[in-house]
Amino acid sequence: MKNKDRKGRGRKETERSSSQESQGKAEGSSIQGKRGGKETCVSPLATEKISKLLGQFALPSIVAMLVSAIYNIVDQFFIGHSVGPLGNAATNIAFPLSMMCTSLALLFGIGGASNFNLVMGAGKREKAPYFIGNAASMLLGSGTVLFLAAEMFLHPMLQLFGSPADVLPYAEEYVKITAIGFPFLILTTGGGHLMRADGSPKMAMICNLSGAVINTFLDALFVMGFGWGMAGAAAATVIGQVFSGILVIRYLMRYKTVALEKKHFLPQWMYLGKIMALGAANSFNQIAMMVVQISLNNLLKFYGAQSVYGEAVPIACAGIVMKVNQVFFSIIIGISQGTQPIEGYNYGAGQYARVRETYGLAVKAGMALSACAFLIFQLFPRQLLSLFGDGSEPYYQFGISYFRIFLAGTLINFLQPLSSSFFTSIGKAYKGMFLSLTRQILFLLPLLVVFPRVMGIEGILYAGPVADGLAFAAAILMVRSEFRKMKKLERKEEQ
Repeated sequence: MKNKDRKGRGRKETERSSSQESQGKAEGSSIQGKRGGKETCVSPLATEKISKLLGQFALPSIVAMLVSAIYNIVDQFFIGHSVGPLGNAATNIAFPLSMMCTSLALLFGIGGASNFNLVMGAGKREKAPYFIGNAASMLLGSGTVLFLAAEMFLHPMLQLFGSPADVLPYAEEYVKITAIGFPFLILTTGGGHLMRADGSPKMAMICNLSGAVINTFLDALFVMGFGWGMAGAAAATVIGQVFSGILVIRYLMRYKTVALEKKHFLPQWMYLGKIMALGAANSFNQIAMMVVQISLNNLLKFYGAQSVYGEAVPIACAGIVMKVNQVFFSIIIGISQGTQPIEGYNYGAGQYARVRETYGLAVKAGMALSACAFLIFQLFPRQLLSLFGDGSEPYYQFGISYFRIFLAGTLINFLQPLSSSFFTSIGKAYKGMFLSLTRQILFLLPLLVVFPRVMGIEGILYAGPVADGLAFAAAILMVRSEFRKMKKLERKEEQ
């Protein structure tokens, strides 16, 4: 009813103004119209076919997230073949810092982009550039702070992350160099969301992909060609990140939808508070993963020492398994991020049916991908482990069990991130934040503590699928409740 009227009025406004029509030809650009007596933006997000929009926005998001996974997995590949299992374990010990970078990037990147989409959808164009400028400043600033913290407290930090004594020198050598790239990594990852909010998903994809290509080429040259080992892999990573970061800065200087001025980049709490509120769910999900990763490393070290595997083998195997899983999970996260501008804009515009349609289509895609990943993890675990160098028979034994048991919940663990992003997109940050914490903090972390006490190191493996099942149930209950509320709002508007 009213949704159809809004679409019709938006099309008439488009036909009425040739200058606005030309503006709308740009990817994702908006066209000014009227809704309920207030000036608002009618963009392709409000009228284009959902499947087309999801493909347009999700694909670059998937590439962006895959690039983050590739940075880690490429290093793992070359280090595994040149340094061996201790090098693989070292990259796993350093992995929580990569998660922190992603957390900060999502906090300010998704928070800034979500607020931008919501205020543009509500017709408050004058406030929009402040969300982009403040987000960009915090991306670069937070990366600089994390770099300084890593350099100053590196040794105790890596010990806290669960590093065995024989792995620590490799981890220190690696992180001392990779920390230099933290500001650029965070800016690139978070800046991709700001670009997509501006209707430039392809440019976001180019920025991320270019750095990954450079990293891969230089990894082969530095590690395999020059024999630089851990330092070579780290240097290749940083060079790729710096290149991508520079591309993001150049783009922000030529932002399309709104003009960014110096005043927009000066941090203001009235904007930062809203940015962090909407970015918190995705950010906290990464922090939760980081906390679990640190706990997992320490538990694997402790219970590994009491088993036939020893301290280093479980950590090395876990690092490979989790980074391979990150490739799959990056696709799911990319889909969830691709839904955000669509869900956010249409919720702000009152087009609730389009919001539900977007979520439903994302769930179908996530379900299909999860089924494929589950089969790969169950059928080819030894082959996946072999991609990252050779190991002893206990190494393969534990790694195969880790793939098959810990990742048994792959079939259903797509729903929690999609649902968490859904709540963030519609401005219900606290629900999104709660849901983002269910799998990692509320369920998995306690299970990781309890199960090994009864089952030994095998208990760590079984904690994964149980946590996945509980998080899946929580997501279903919360989303169903929200859909019922949306339908009530639709009925009120129709009266």
